[in-house]
Amino acid sequence: MCRVWLAGAARKAARGWLPVRAREILALVTVTPRPGASPGGRPPQTPPPGRDLLAGKVVVITAAAGTGIGSATARRCLDEGASVAVSDRHKPRLAEIHDELAEAHPDRVWSAPCDVTEEREVEALMAGAVRRFGRVDVLVNNAGLGGTSSVLEMTDEQWLRVLDVTLNGTFRCTRAALRQMVAQGHGGAVVNNASVLGWRAQPGQAHYAAAKAGVMALTRCAAMDVAAHGIRVNAVAPSLATHPFLAKVTSDDLLAELAAREAFGRGAQPWEVANVIVFLASDYASYLTGEVVSVSSQHP
Repeated sequence: MCRVWLAGAARKAARGWLPVRAREILALVTVTPRPGASPGGRPPQTPPPGRDLLAGKVVVITAAAGTGIGSATARRCLDEGASVAVSDRHKPRLAEIHDELAEAHPDRVWSAPCDVTEEREVEALMAGAVRRFGRVDVLVNNAGLGGTSSVLEMTDEQWLRVLDVTLNGTFRCTRAALRQMVAQGHGGAVVNNASVLGWRAQPGQAHYAAAKAGVMALTRCAAMDVAAHGIRVNAVAPSLATHPFLAKVTSDDLLAELAAREAFGRGAQPWEVANVIVFLASDYASYLTGEVVSVSSQHP
């Protein structure tokens, strides 16, 4: 009813048919899109400015090289005032992202190679972050491995490799970070990168979906294990986050199909997923733990 009145009032105001007071009311309730707003399904062009949501915190991020959610999360954490320890198993790409971030934030960036399937490297990452910054406040588990194969053709090696990186790697990093946070004694937060595939079915994705469903269960159970220590464990569940590497390894038809499933008719920008990760890592989520937040219109 209100929308109908507003539409009619707008037409009358344009023709000068409304009394002055009615025109004033209409001016107050008519919403003007903010500069840079994205009509329809067009993505915003730039992330919002930082608000110091993570000021003074130390954030460790796995799989932070490249052009996806990990590097976007590192940038957003820096924008929000954090110091970041970035890691990745791909050393050349890690060096690139380190140099890029350190150019703008020379005192708040540290990096170390880390293969999350190797416990020694995970332990070294946490210890190195503590040596550099004095503590660890937040862990972002972004490392994961996908692939496409029907269960009919999938080998044990394919199955185990995806689970070892995506689920076991998340467990190893979570365990190491939680032990450090408990020893520090001042709380902390873990944010895991799950996926909507942990809830829904897609052909050829049995190994990846099983791993991401496991990440969701790990998130819920680990949250209960450390709640008494004031540590929170949550996860995001993206669907489609568009970036150049994804475009290289995914067909245009599949990308279009996945985008069509979303309410906005497009995939998320990596920094849009990173914004939710920042929220879960921040004190604004102080009473939120054991939750999986869908960064998508797809829900269980």
